Amino acid sequence: MKLITAVIRPEMLQFVKDALKEIGVNGMTITHVYGRGSQAGLRFTTRAGEIIIDELEKTKVEIVLEDEMVDKAVDAIVKSAQTGKPGDGRLIVTPVERFIRIRPEPSESTE
Repeated sequence: MKLITAVIRPEMLQFVKDALKEIGVNGMTITHVYGRGSQAGLRFTTRAGEIIIDELEKTKVEIVLEDEMVDKAVDAIVKSAQTGKPGDGRLIVTPVERFIRIRPEPSESTE
């Protein structure tokens, strides 16, 4: 199993979710985050002076998948999140040692 962590532009989230749904990926964790990379933030010049916004709003999508689905998911994310401009994001794929679903088994249900 692998963990795919994608940090993308917030406005691209719906495109990414749609692309993942098309290949059969429904479960994911979505977190709104702030950060900066090679883009190094934004600079604005106003009458009052220069304003620098160091951390930009991003969206982090985390998905745990079986190994055979990873390449499809990575391709779907890259194609749907890409604008061709700096700041499109990053994808990180890491091995998952254990995956445990937290819920009662059918025989453990409380009645």
